[in-house]
Amino acid sequence: MAITCTLNLMCPNRSGILRAVTGYLYEYGCDIGQHQQCDDTVTDWVFMRTQVSAPDGTDVEAMAEGFERVADEFGMTYSLGADRNMRVLVMVSKLGHCLNDLIFRWRAGSLGAELVAVVSNHEDLRPMAEAAGLPYICIPVTPENKPEAEARLLEVIDDYDAELVVLARYMQILSDETSATLSGRAINIHHSFLPGFKGAKPYHQAYQRGVKMVGATAHYITSDLDEGPIIEQEVIRIDNNDDPHALQMLGRDAEALALSRAVRWHCERRVLLNGQRTVVFR
Repeated sequence: MAITCTLNLMCPNRSGILRAVTGYLYEYGCDIGQHQQCDDTVTDWVFMRTQVSAPDGTDVEAMAEGFERVADEFGMTYSLGADRNMRVLVMVSKLGHCLNDLIFRWRAGSLGAELVAVVSNHEDLRPMAEAAGLPYICIPVTPENKPEAEARLLEVIDDYDAELVVLARYMQILSDETSATLSGRAINIHHSFLPGFKGAKPYHQAYQRGVKMVGATAHYITSDLDEGPIIEQEVIRIDNNDDPHALQMLGRDAEALALSRAVRWHCERRVLLNGQRTVVFR
């Protein structure tokens, strides 16, 4: 049975890159199923995602290590590995719409990920998680115990071998140290398609400002609050009759959609992180 693998890479653009990549994959008898490429004319860099079928018995680790000679020639940053469902740990507080959506998509087989546990600073969503068969770990957070709470969080992430952490409306700000530890493998959902309306009751703020659309942004976390590299955004046009409650309901729909797409694309290795930007192959 063939082994499906994905090669992601980025490097300065020059002639011969595609030939070198496909030539190397041919050496291992790989058949290319998908190839997507983005040439950034501003930075003159190229980004690629190539999904292949490798013959049964292929030593994928050796194939990945051997690609180093191609990467060195072209100055590439790359990853190459067999496709599989990533292990995902979800973090929540009291709002359950994003968790519920992720659970539904996971159980339907459309998330491209394996949910392994739920961590929260409250007990509210324990019934939802446990009904889905997910372990629920409550780690209360106060200003006094925040360092200990985050240390416990990192232990839980290691205990469950979580490859991705999803902040599904987790209403605590992670420290700079924890954000750095989880860099590139933690996704947050922000209740705006642009950085705005921060703090309490964002949809009430939006109503007061007379917004014409509500939206959500899924992004990687950084030490800069809600300013990390953007993976996906969703917007919904609103009506003059929509009150703050209606905006909140529409906003939650946007949050669930943007977050689930970002999680799936990350787990399908469709996102290439390049500094403060991402390239997403959909």
